[in-house]
Amino acid sequence: MNKTRRHFLTTSIAAPLASALPNFSSAQIMLGSASLTTVSDGSLVLPTEFIFKPMPQDKLGSIRAEFNLAADRLTPECNLALYRDGINTVLFDVGSGPDFMPTAGLIESSLNSLGLTVADVTHVVFTHAHPDHIWGLLDDFDEPLFYNATYMMGQIEWDYWWDPETVNTISDARTTFAVGAKRRMEAIKDQVILFNAGEEILPGIGAIATYGHTPGHMAFEVRNSSESALIVGDAIGNHHVAFQHPEWESGSDQDPAQAVKTRQMLFDRLNKEQMPVVGFHLPDGGMGRVQKNEKGFRLVEV
Repeated sequence: MNKTRRHFLTTSIAAPLASALPNFSSAQIMLGSASLTTVSDGSLVLPTEFIFKPMPQDKLGSIRAEFNLAADRLTPECNLALYRDGINTVLFDVGSGPDFMPTAGLIESSLNSLGLTVADVTHVVFTHAHPDHIWGLLDDFDEPLFYNATYMMGQIEWDYWWDPETVNTISDARTTFAVGAKRRMEAIKDQVILFNAGEEILPGIGAIATYGHTPGHMAFEVRNSSESALIVGDAIGNHHVAFQHPEWESGSDQDPAQAVKTRQMLFDRLNKEQMPVVGFHLPDGGMGRVQKNEKGFRLVEV
């Protein structure tokens, strides 16, 4: 496996919170003759309680200090995976678009920096339907932004957000998530391909059940020749507490107990097989390897 580059995309953000993360990283590796690149959609600004609230508060101090985390907010990167095998150009998730946070929604300009346009994307594959992963689906005319693409989503995830009862049963803080997901899914309902865990959804791309963050969250093993990588979406949501304490429940997960089981499964596999991992909110372009250490696990450069 050859790493071809890790570089910084300097993208200006017209927003008061832009100073939080003025530059975003992109990473790329080769999988045989294919390339796997991360493409920045910007960053999020989240209250720390969104993730930390259910965790042991007396044990968080050392982790905050080690990773230089602010007391009141977290600013995770948003890194979309882009897989190109010479035939297909596959984008995993579509980012936030302009309506979620002013620090995100940069996917078009990031693609342009790679010499690509939205017209070049042949397939869009969703890990799940939270706002920072699906709200970038529509353009200014409420039509699909990636107009040449085939859209693909796991059957369980689609059914959950499509269900009219979801907006009534989801937590109050996530009601807008449900409304926003349904609106965007309605735009592609006649052109989406649904799949199940265990299926090869495209040549060399296999779907893996990673439920918990959302009811139908999917990860994807991407394989070309003898090389492979694992795209985990938000199943591993950060490089600090998730790595050091995958057994801790996170406030960001809709089913925290199931998400713990999923994280532990992923860390065991990634550490054992030493395949590269691509995480939507991991730092420095979102790509690395999992290495076990005395504190749990750590993310190291691929």
